[in-house]
Amino acid sequence: MNFRLSITLSWLINRLFFIVMILGLSGLSSISLGQFQNIQVNSDTLTTCSEPSIALNPTNPDNLVIGVNNTYFLPTFNGGNTWTEGKMFSSMGVWGDPSLAFDLDGNLYFAHLSGEPPLSGRWADRIVIQKSSDGGLTWNDGTYTGLNRPKFEDKEWISVDMTNSIYKNNLYVAWTEFDKLFDPNPAYKTRILFSRSTDSGETWSNTQKISDVEGDCLDDDNTTEGAIPAIGPDGEIYIAWAGPEGIVFDRSFDGGVTFGDDIFVTDHVGGWGWGYDIEGIYGNGLPQTICDISNSPYRGTIYVLWADQRNGILNPDILLKKSTDKGITWSETIIVNNDNSGRPQFFPWMCIDPITGIMYIVYYDRRNTISTMTEVYVARSTDGGETFSTFLVSESAFEATIQKFLGDYINIVAYEGKAYPVWIRSDQFGRDIIITKIDESTLYASDDEIVSDYSLNQNYPNPFNPSTKITFQISELSFVSLKVYDVLGSEVATLVNEEKPVGSYEFDFNATGLPSGIYFYQLQAGEFVETKKMVLLR
Repeated sequence: MNFRLSITLSWLINRLFFIVMILGLSGLSSISLGQFQNIQVNSDTLTTCSEPSIALNPTNPDNLVIGVNNTYFLPTFNGGNTWTEGKMFSSMGVWGDPSLAFDLDGNLYFAHLSGEPPLSGRWADRIVIQKSSDGGLTWNDGTYTGLNRPKFEDKEWISVDMTNSIYKNNLYVAWTEFDKLFDPNPAYKTRILFSRSTDSGETWSNTQKISDVEGDCLDDDNTTEGAIPAIGPDGEIYIAWAGPEGIVFDRSFDGGVTFGDDIFVTDHVGGWGWGYDIEGIYGNGLPQTICDISNSPYRGTIYVLWADQRNGILNPDILLKKSTDKGITWSETIIVNNDNSGRPQFFPWMCIDPITGIMYIVYYDRRNTISTMTEVYVARSTDGGETFSTFLVSESAFEATIQKFLGDYINIVAYEGKAYPVWIRSDQFGRDIIITKIDESTLYASDDEIVSDYSLNQNYPNPFNPSTKITFQISELSFVSLKVYDVLGSEVATLVNEEKPVGSYEFDFNATGLPSGIYFYQLQAGEFVETKKMVLLR
């Protein structure tokens, strides 16, 4: 606990005696917090990292590559244990917004903005795509799309068709074009552009505008931004973005030759738009689009992920909508983060393991901290985004402030039961790239023990104020009930009351509004019933 210096000695002795007494009664234990080893990817001399993008080679899953602002690439060939570091070069210039993607043959593509700083006259005048055929060790000079001076090309993202459709290995890039960056003149507009390559990036199609409604150039709520191509099981292309009409969506069924009319997905509820402030830093609610191409029951489902402040200006949440009819209709909004802390979550990124169909979402989270201190969480779903278990993956909190630019996004990739979230951590020395590995075979297990039975773990932390985590494991499909009771046996909270598949789960219990004292939480799953004690200590 964090006691203020003004606490009297007698109060402290009495409170410590009470804690010792409770600990002796309840036999407390906790899950290990060290199962997610955080690895610093960059060298100590590279201290200005931001906006990490990560790609995994499907022909060699131990080969991952990270790109960061403004000009660096970092490959590994041993599953992330060790990394090398290099600086990108192109005769067209390299200037930020890295986006990486492998194709099915193991070729790697690095899309980025062009040019040098503004005085050169070549800054962001096109989108450059460079190619590596050796896992990210060496790169060609690159090709380009979108050259349209003096307009400003920004926030590009590259995707590859990883299906067995007729569009297999096609490359797709979408981005925002500004008539004049930051200019308030209403005559200047932004639009979403798209280009494709059918020959491994050697040539690119003419750009086409796919947004029906243009936005302003202020790089804020009414600017059209956030276009990320997603590929469906049959080679469909799905793209959502944010702008003056909220989040809208378009699609192509002919390999990106034509697109249809924009489809409305969601408002920015409360009028917050996609640009908003978080204490110490700016945030954004730019959407990400993804489609499940695995052979899971959710194959073909489209997901749009974003963050906004609909639940309070101090409480941005991670939000999800999905469509099972190719984007014609959309589900109700799903809140991904399962806390009740009233604290912000921001900068989410999502992936779906194409082999297992498990969904992972990584995001910055301040549920356990105060002020600008920030942690990193991952949400995991095995039921197509209907429910999530969440777990902390950063080893310690760090201060996220606008003075140390984290960028606009973090990233995650998954393949064959392993997921790799990557984020930026800032400290007094600068900004580092941090990665960890989530291994489904050992998730929530210790000493390499695979969970094979029902169990309910002791909550952590304990004692707690006001929130704590409760984890459990089930070994077969079961109807699961997880409830909290006070010492009189009255139910005070229901955390779970639904059918759950085999797996490990974590839920947050927030006791805001409840008095200090002893509480009990009970897990019922099939014929398994177990109850444990916990202590709320104000």
